[in-house]
Amino acid sequence: MKHLFTSESVSEGHPDKISDQISDAILDAMLEQDADSRVAVETLVTTGLAVISGEVTTDAYVDVQEIARKVIHDIGYTKNSYRFDSESCGVLTTIHQQSADIAQGVDEGESKKMGAGDQGMMFGYACRETDTLMPMTLQYSHDLLRELAHIRKNTTLMPYLAPDSKSQVTVEYDDNGKPKRVDTIVISTQHDEGVDQSKIKDDLKKHLIPEIIPEELMDPKTIFHVNPTGKFVIGGPHGDTGLTGRKIIVDTYGGRGGHGGGAFSGKDPSKVDRSAAYAARHIAKNIVAADLADECLIQLAYAIGIAEPVSINVNTYGTGKVKDMELADAIQRTFDCTPAGIIDRFKLKRPIYQKTAAYGHFGREEFPWEKLDFTDKIQNAL
Repeated sequence: MKHLFTSESVSEGHPDKISDQISDAILDAMLEQDADSRVAVETLVTTGLAVISGEVTTDAYVDVQEIARKVIHDIGYTKNSYRFDSESCGVLTTIHQQSADIAQGVDEGESKKMGAGDQGMMFGYACRETDTLMPMTLQYSHDLLRELAHIRKNTTLMPYLAPDSKSQVTVEYDDNGKPKRVDTIVISTQHDEGVDQSKIKDDLKKHLIPEIIPEELMDPKTIFHVNPTGKFVIGGPHGDTGLTGRKIIVDTYGGRGGHGGGAFSGKDPSKVDRSAAYAARHIAKNIVAADLADECLIQLAYAIGIAEPVSINVNTYGTGKVKDMELADAIQRTFDCTPAGIIDRFKLKRPIYQKTAAYGHFGREEFPWEKLDFTDKIQNAL
């Protein structure tokens, strides 16, 4: 039996990702004017319509409709034939003030420290499969769609491409859990009417796959599925309703490690669903980079209104150079995992969030939680 594992990604034009990007663009606009904005914004997109709702506390004034239309335009929904475009779609807004009960816990909390914005558990993961210390299946899934978007927006190689697309990569592992080969690649990409599917497949194999998947990982047995239904003309919000926060596995580790269940997009960093997940990834990545483990999963858990995490758990899957409990103790002494500490460490009160909302929140060096700046500190703590 082959040992296979699969992860998927979706493009910036996927309905759920449109919603994530609109929510995070609104968050960025508010943080740009008022760094202390408290934001929890959700977006729904469907045929010809975007609905934006949520709770905010801010001194900023932003034109929500203009922001939504710009996001939709920049993604590429600019044709009437898509039944959802930046010029003609309706934009409805229903945003009200954040609950005073929640605000009290975050503003004051235990001992007048900034408390967690909610209860819950957050996970961070890292492994040695790629240079980014991300799972290979997810990294390639993201990279394929990011390159496909580049081809669509910046070249004439595949002029029939439309914004909505999905990818899936299956990797075969050896008995030691090391990547052996790419077993299957699945790409579904929205396209203009009248394009032959064999041409799309040939173009992807010629212009896309070689740019992303190393030749040595593919062989004659590697399977390619392109638009398996046989056609993908109706896509985007006209083909499927999109909602903020429905692609949380795409956003994180592609099914590897763990996930607490909380979505990221549209939430300011006082929400530990987001900020503590970034902190957990930072910890896991620095542990692996410090050669303390080949694979690491970090869990942080919080109670609403309480600053310190109620628990820190480490799982190195038997690859750790020291016991997991020793690592957990060293983490507690090395990393400030209070919401205020995390926000300060990564400078999270900045408008940096819209670009996180497509192609994953992790494995991208542009984000501060990806820095390898604590490897010496965690080694010294041991």
